[in-house]
Amino acid sequence: MKKREEIESKFTWDLTPLCKDDKEFYQKIDKINDYLPKIKAFEGKLNNKKTILEYLKLDDEFSRFVEPLALYAHLRSDEVLSDSTRQEMSEKLSNILDNISVETSFVSSELNKLSDSMLDDIISDPNFKDYDRNFDYIKRNKKHKLSKGEEKLLSGMGFLSGFSSNMDMLADVDIKFGKVKDSNGKAYELTQSNYSSLIRSSDRKLRKAVMTKLNGTFGQYINTLANNYINDVKADCYFAKVRKYKSALDRELKSEEVDKRVYDMLIKQVSKNLKILFKYFDIKKQLLGIKTFYIYDHMAEVGKEMTKKYTYDEAIEIIKKALSPLGDEYVKLIDRTKNERWIDVYPSKDKASGAYETGVYGLHPYVMTNFEGDLDSVFTLAHELGHAMHTYFSCKNQPYAKAYYPIFLAEIASTTNEMLLINYLLSTSNSKEEKIALYNKLFDEVKGTIYRQTMFSEFEEKIHSLHEAGEPLTKDRLCGIYYVLNKKYFGETKLIDEIRYEWARIPHFFNAFYVFKYATGMISAICFANKILAKQENAVSDYIKFLSAGCSDNPIKTLQKSGCDLMQEKTFSSCFEYLQKMLKDWEDLINE
Repeated sequence: MKKREEIESKFTWDLTPLCKDDKEFYQKIDKINDYLPKIKAFEGKLNNKKTILEYLKLDDEFSRFVEPLALYAHLRSDEVLSDSTRQEMSEKLSNILDNISVETSFVSSELNKLSDSMLDDIISDPNFKDYDRNFDYIKRNKKHKLSKGEEKLLSGMGFLSGFSSNMDMLADVDIKFGKVKDSNGKAYELTQSNYSSLIRSSDRKLRKAVMTKLNGTFGQYINTLANNYINDVKADCYFAKVRKYKSALDRELKSEEVDKRVYDMLIKQVSKNLKILFKYFDIKKQLLGIKTFYIYDHMAEVGKEMTKKYTYDEAIEIIKKALSPLGDEYVKLIDRTKNERWIDVYPSKDKASGAYETGVYGLHPYVMTNFEGDLDSVFTLAHELGHAMHTYFSCKNQPYAKAYYPIFLAEIASTTNEMLLINYLLSTSNSKEEKIALYNKLFDEVKGTIYRQTMFSEFEEKIHSLHEAGEPLTKDRLCGIYYVLNKKYFGETKLIDEIRYEWARIPHFFNAFYVFKYATGMISAICFANKILAKQENAVSDYIKFLSAGCSDNPIKTLQKSGCDLMQEKTFSSCFEYLQKMLKDWEDLINE
């Protein structure tokens, strides 16, 4: 694998809009503390609208100064995780911000002491139109706030987020997975980055070796990994309890204004429609020509299209054509991501694994991928560009205080891109074999995004609920629960024992109750994509309206205004009816 400095600069992101270089970074963070006395000057005075508005404008200024620095440090660190000098940048900044957070914790306490009548007055005041959502949140969550002293104490506990970084450092840097061999004896160095391509191999022996080796290696560290995650769960439940929420799940849903009926409907509808997943496995078993379907077969490639390699430039061009129904502005933005180096493209030694998008207000977003050249890499790139467009449109159309869309909406734009891409590839392919492979790709995404993420959510709900009920959590209990859930979601598929350790390599578990939003995100994306492709009236403008909304309304209402209502069971049932139809089309194609 190449070292960072061996990657051509045109394939790396340009961080200079955030910060010119490391020297400028350190010069700027030395100025952060200059804001502290300015903010502290408001202590005891946040009780009238004039002073509150002055504070809010100062807070915006402070945040917009700090956020590019924080992002610069984060991205620099992810370029080479083993470089301690890069880690020190984030650590030094974190220490400064942790101290400021403690010293300014009075803000939350004072604003939460405002009477409901004053909060209503602020919310209706045009001078506060950029901040009305903030004060609506304060009013709704007053009962979950603590005393000034307690808030100050809790604000200093940012170190508890370290459970996630413990897992990242262990999984991405310290753990080495060694080599695996295919049926011809050829050896492959196994990494988290190339796992997704190797597990899709047509070589069944290699697939088995890859899944067994990766999860088995995590199993060798299961005591440490389980203890780390259990303490993260305890922290989730503790903060939910002290803030008077019913549970950690209740805290998460209420923090984003998501009705629990949406979560419950997802679990119910997915469980009701597991037959779609099982039929997919049956079709795949037929295509692979195997008698017994094992869990390491569920991601196997079928057809030639899945083995085709793409250059980065080719991937960008395919994505642009697939997303052309969204209009010229959208397509031109895709060009900008490449030409202006918004993207860090290829894997390199000690680079963070996976892919993500991130950004700060007033600057273009950034995307990290580990592009391997397979079709999965093309879809990953399209997915992250969906996030980037969501960030771009929200920041372009909303004031700073309303620009950052809630997590509940975060996976919709990315998955809409994927749905448009799969439909484009299906519509332009003239090869039966390619189409068979593409249908497989579609249902592989459905399995991974709707079904698997719902399974993950069931896992974390069970784990958190056990702790909240006073039940002990152990590595064996975690692994046992995860194994049973795999039995439910994989039906008659044969499991391997090592699958019980798979939960330990899922980083999203350290962001409690995030994963179910992938599932609701894909259901929403199917809703949007089908309307766009059917050229329904206002479908594109409604979708752009969604992208541009930021957090200007609660997420359920934002979706409803754009034509996707997750409070209605028919939105879920329509999604599964669409999947049933696509499954039949695939089966009919195979049997032609």
